[in-house]
Amino acid sequence: MAFGYHDKILEIDLSSGTIGTFSLGPDSYERFLGGAALAAKIYFDRFDPGADPLGPDNPLILMCGPLQGTNLPGASRFAMAAKSPLTGIWGEGTCGGNFSPTFKATGNDGIVFTGAAADPVYLWMEGDKAELRPAADLWGLDTYETNDTLMERHGKGCRVLCIGPAGEKGVLYANINNNKGDVIGRTGMGAVMGAKRLKAIAVSARGKVDIADPEAYKDLRKRVIDTLNASMPILSLKEMGTDASMDLGMMTGDVPVKNWTVGMDTDLAAAVGGPSMTDDYLTRGKSCTFCIVACKREVEVKEGPFQTDEGPGPEYETCGTFGTLLNNPDLAGVIKVNEWCNRLGLDTISGGGTIAFAMDCFEKGILTLDDTDGVDLSFGNIAGTIEMVKKIAAREGLGDVLALGSARAAEKIGKGAEQYAVTVKGLEVPMHDPRGAHGLGLAYMMSNIGASHMQHVNDAVERGITSYPEVGMKDDYEGQTSEGKAELVKLCEDVGQPLQSMVLCQFIAWGLDTDYLAEMIHTVTGFEFTRETLLAHGARSWLLKRSLDTLMGVRAADDCLPPRILTPLEDGAAEGSVPDVDLMKREYYAMRGLNEEGIPTREALEAAGLPEVAAKLHP
Repeated sequence: MAFGYHDKILEIDLSSGTIGTFSLGPDSYERFLGGAALAAKIYFDRFDPGADPLGPDNPLILMCGPLQGTNLPGASRFAMAAKSPLTGIWGEGTCGGNFSPTFKATGNDGIVFTGAAADPVYLWMEGDKAELRPAADLWGLDTYETNDTLMERHGKGCRVLCIGPAGEKGVLYANINNNKGDVIGRTGMGAVMGAKRLKAIAVSARGKVDIADPEAYKDLRKRVIDTLNASMPILSLKEMGTDASMDLGMMTGDVPVKNWTVGMDTDLAAAVGGPSMTDDYLTRGKSCTFCIVACKREVEVKEGPFQTDEGPGPEYETCGTFGTLLNNPDLAGVIKVNEWCNRLGLDTISGGGTIAFAMDCFEKGILTLDDTDGVDLSFGNIAGTIEMVKKIAAREGLGDVLALGSARAAEKIGKGAEQYAVTVKGLEVPMHDPRGAHGLGLAYMMSNIGASHMQHVNDAVERGITSYPEVGMKDDYEGQTSEGKAELVKLCEDVGQPLQSMVLCQFIAWGLDTDYLAEMIHTVTGFEFTRETLLAHGARSWLLKRSLDTLMGVRAADDCLPPRILTPLEDGAAEGSVPDVDLMKREYYAMRGLNEEGIPTREALEAAGLPEVAAKLHP
């Protein structure tokens, strides 16, 4: 077996309570590495893409990559994947924190959960042993309470993944929480976990993976750390966290305001940006296991209506969704709603995006106080937002409708509400505006999970944070043009997809080149892995997931941007700028090997090393 892996994956049938294992063999690991790509391959080979996302036939797959179990910076992540209940297509997310090093020490590379338990359970893993235990006493607890209860029960060395009430109630964008502040937020994996009545996974183990070349590894790790410590993006993240770019982003047309209708509000950006958080609420920086960056913010609001004890602070995306997107300047309120989302188990991007949609409907008279059970959903009202977040998690009143996400909620509400939902393939758009960077619009359109800023590195490259000239990228791109962006997006996907398979933090990749990324894989696994191999893996991974999406019903018409993104802004740095969707899409399809329906061609699949996928899509 290759180094960096155990070649053992747990298979847990929650319906029967049986626990077994299976192996994949070296070829699967070398072709798909791990993480989301290997999860997609397992799903493609073994499961029905037509499964009900909340039914027992939809597996929930937890997967590590080759770097977990090492002490490389940024390698403490893992992936979870399933068919998404929010979008109805392929869903995946990754998470940092402290879970994956301990899980990898159990001697497993991943878990495939099938079926659904009759009563709530949690999985307890100690060393190489695994057992399902009753979780009736945990059901109904929030994620902080669940985490604390299991750590008290199993010891401080225990690492916990769990869902909150939102996942239990089937909120379609429920998340999965690790260590209170680290979450797999996107595509509703917490709802899948809740439907299986799996409350938590608790792990305690010690161990490590074998490395192909230990001496080369020591040298590589030192060079990686030295390079990162000299990187400006890394230093900025260390100093101000992920919210560091809020002020600059507002000046360059990156930050959405008032549900994507306003192009410039520098006072608002300053109020909820990184410097304000650092000056007014920061208690300390915090890092994932083995990471040198410490981009996470521990914060405390000492007094006032949004008093919050010291705990995990909001990331940039949350300061965007519950700050600028809601036209809310109260950072203390953002911190409080972030805590509620963490505790209840809600994705802050889809949650904030859905509430922004509801506020737009409220402002336009489509929703009234009678519809909201008296909750004031005027833009800027963060207290009303917190009330609605609680209703969403409990699926009460209008919260039951908003628990479906903005796209499905708009269908239920009607009266023209659809024009105010800002989603791609049913997934709410992250807090980076394609009108300021046209390639990002194409990247959202072509992301296999719906609008995502993590399925590629386009956002960082097009905004000038980093670049990878060794693979053909330029050092500077003009954001507000659609020319040449199809080539850029394909390259950014081919670099970004391996990060989802290595399960390496994208921030770490901002400070390194692709040769470093390939060297990490080669040194740990012994695979003959180069820059060219890395890019080929990226293309293979993207096409595999697109093929799953094809089997789940995705076609060319789904590769589009919502009306709000195609409406020019009247102010700000991106004033009057709109992506040329038709040009970019046409050029991208030709480069990626998609036919007019958006389906990967047999030739493209076979060239990418996916003959078995080609045979299924083109029998």
